[in-house]
Amino acid sequence: HKSMNADLNDRRQLEMDLRAAIERNELELYYQPLIDLRTNRVTGFEALARWRHPERGNVPPAVFIPVAEDSGMIVAIGEWALSEACRQAVTWPEHLKVSVNLSPVQFLVPNLPSKIRQILSKTGLAPQRLVLEITERILMDNSAEIIQKLGRLKKLGVRIALDDFGTGYSSLSYLRSFPFDKIKIDRSFVADLDTGSSHAVIVQAVVSIARALGMTTTA
Repeated sequence: HKSMNADLNDRRQLEMDLRAAIERNELELYYQPLIDLRTNRVTGFEALARWRHPERGNVPPAVFIPVAEDSGMIVAIGEWALSEACRQAVTWPEHLKVSVNLSPVQFLVPNLPSKIRQILSKTGLAPQRLVLEITERILMDNSAEIIQKLGRLKKLGVRIALDDFGTGYSSLSYLRSFPFDKIKIDRSFVADLDTGSSHAVIVQAVVSIARALGMTTTA
């Protein structure tokens, strides 16, 4: 019981600190390169939110993102990440794309497509250079409405990637229901590829399905 209370207080403190960090603009974006294995060239970067806490040091996203989602702060963080990533990407060479993660909570904001349109026109980034990454969690409930919203986003010209592919129950049916531009194979399948596991077979299968459907794959 005592430890549960401690956990709760800790989480509350983390939430307060995160709120302050957002106000003080203390979150940062790190950029992870995406490399095309055929040409060995960098094709773009994935923007990842990082939080360096003054006392705790680096707080992992696995810790602060759930806190942000539960408290609704993820909407502000997500909007900041989108604006910041687009603002940065405009200064890069034109063939480079930028990928930004959308949280399921953020995705439920009704005016998301117009928000993204505003960010694109304000920063001047060409829509086809922005990749929005959604996780399978988004599609799990109310998928007809979600698919409609994805369609509206796609009409803006941005690309849509399905993240964590392979962890949900109905991964394959999602591919049938929406023309994603890209699928990202979940890290758990990629982690032990060199040990001769059955994962290699699954990864190969996903890559060939994606190719047949005209999608790219990230692993």
